[in-house]
Amino acid sequence: MMSENLTSEYASIEHANPDAPPAPPAAGKPPSRVAVQWKGPGTMAFDGRKAKGGPTITVDNTGKSEPGPVDTLLIALAACTSEDVLTILEKRRTPAARLSIEVEGKRANAVPARLTHIHLRYVVDGEGIDRPNTLRAIELAVTKYCSVRDSLEKSIEIEWSLVLNGLADGDG
Repeated sequence: MMSENLTSEYASIEHANPDAPPAPPAAGKPPSRVAVQWKGPGTMAFDGRKAKGGPTITVDNTGKSEPGPVDTLLIALAACTSEDVLTILEKRRTPAARLSIEVEGKRANAVPARLTHIHLRYVVDGEGIDRPNTLRAIELAVTKYCSVRDSLEKSIEIEWSLVLNGLADGDG
């Protein structure tokens, strides 16, 4: 499955699958609709789900028992970019065996305490995967394909690093 905003550009990646999905329609995708339900007195926790039903996630605005709203946004950014990274690596015929992302979001010392800087640390393992192509996949995911990133304020600086098969940037 590909992210909402992926285009046929994936087809131009070396060894691309000719059966890649077509670009989204010119009119755009239908709107996303969700429903959020307060869990009740004594809590600042909320259950959210797609408006049409399905599994729920809990967001705890205090961040004590569940991820808070900003944590959830960072999770969404990591998940969105990861899907694109995995797709690009697969199209290169160097699929990842494992991928995780550690995310740090720095926040303003103000109200609201908006995000000012995000660092995404991708930890990728897999045979035949090389650093330059993986870094390029991450760059494309973060700067071009991820609809979550594109929905964030442009002044939020986003950086990334890579640990590939146990070696961090600058190692070995």
